Amino acid sequence: MKELLKELILIDSTTIDGANQAVEFCKQWLLEHDLEPEIIENNGYKMLICEVGEGDKTIVFNGHVDVVTGKKEQFVPKEQGGRIYARGAADMKAGVAAMMTAMADLASQPPGVKIQLQIVSDEEIGGFNCSGFLVDNGYRGDFVICSEPTQLGIALQAKGALRLEVDVHGTSAHGSRPWEGENAILNAYKAYEKILELPFTKESSEFYPGPSVNLAIISGGEVFNKVPDRCVMSLDIRYLPGQNPDEIIKQIKGVTKGDVRVKMNGIPVATKKDNPFITSLRPIVEKHIGGEATLFGQHGSADTQFFFAEGIPAVEFGPSGANWHGDEEYIEYQSIETYKRILIDYVHKF
Repeated sequence: MKELLKELILIDSTTIDGANQAVEFCKQWLLEHDLEPEIIENNGYKMLICEVGEGDKTIVFNGHVDVVTGKKEQFVPKEQGGRIYARGAADMKAGVAAMMTAMADLASQPPGVKIQLQIVSDEEIGGFNCSGFLVDNGYRGDFVICSEPTQLGIALQAKGALRLEVDVHGTSAHGSRPWEGENAILNAYKAYEKILELPFTKESSEFYPGPSVNLAIISGGEVFNKVPDRCVMSLDIRYLPGQNPDEIIKQIKGVTKGDVRVKMNGIPVATKKDNPFITSLRPIVEKHIGGEATLFGQHGSADTQFFFAEGIPAVEFGPSGANWHGDEEYIEYQSIETYKRILIDYVHKF
C-alpha cells in the first residue's frame, strides 16, 4: 500500500488533467488486481466506479484524488518518523489507497454486502461534477464512508458551506476631500463587523461552539484619488446543521443594505449516532484503536453532503494526519494500515 500511495502522490493532481490522470492510474491498478473498474466522465472530469460483493445493502467507499496547489517539492513523498509528508498525503490519497487495497483484498473473499468504490476528481472545487453527478445518476448506496483524514474518528456531522457576495455602496468624491464622500470599503468592513454580531453567529450545538464567518475577499476602488462608491465583500460562512441559510441571508441583508448573491450553498450533514451503520462501525473502530471511538463534527464540508441530501447516512472517516492544505501535510503510515483493516472487518460484519 505504501508504494501505491507514493505513486499517487507523484501525480500532480492540482489540475483537471492531473486529477483525471490520477483516476486513470487508479483504474489501471485495480485492473492489475483482478477488479473491474469503470470510468465515467462528466464536464471533462473523470470518476471511477468499482464494485465487489453482493447483497441487499450497498456501502459506498468514496474518495477524491484531486488536491490543492502546493510547492513543487511537496509532490515528492518524504518518509520521516513513521509519517509520509507530501501534498495530498492526508487529503486524501492515503484514504483512497487504503480503500483500493481493501477492495483488492475483499475481491478474494467477497462480503455479504455490496461495496461500491467511487474515486472522484473534483472534491476540492465543490464536488458537483463527480460525487454530485454520481448521486444524481443513481450511484448512491445505503451508507457512505468518505475517507477524509479524521484521525480514525467518525465525523457524523459537517457544517454547511454558504458562499455569498455582498454589494456595499457609498458616495464617490475627490480623494483629497474624503469627508465629502462615503467610502464603500469602510462601509463594507463596518457591515462585516455587524455580521459577526448577528443572532445566527451566536448559536451552538453538540459538536460546534458556533458557525464561522470568513471575510475571504474584499474588492473596491478604482484609483488613488477617488473615494470608492462600491465594494464587493465575499463571505465564506460555515453554518451549523439545523440552521436555515435563508434566515442567515435575511439577517445579513438587514445590516448590509446591499445586494446579496449566493455563489454556493453546500448543505450540512447530520448523520445520527444511533443509525445502525454507525452502531455497527463503532465497536470495530474501538477494537482496532484500543479505546473509545471519537464522534465529532467537521468544520469543513465534503462529498458526504450530496448523499445526505438524498437521505443517505454518510460519514467522514479516515486515517490520521495533519496540515492538509499546508506546507507540512503528512499522514501517519500505521494509521493507514489500521484504517484498511477496519474497513475490511466492517464490511465482513454484514
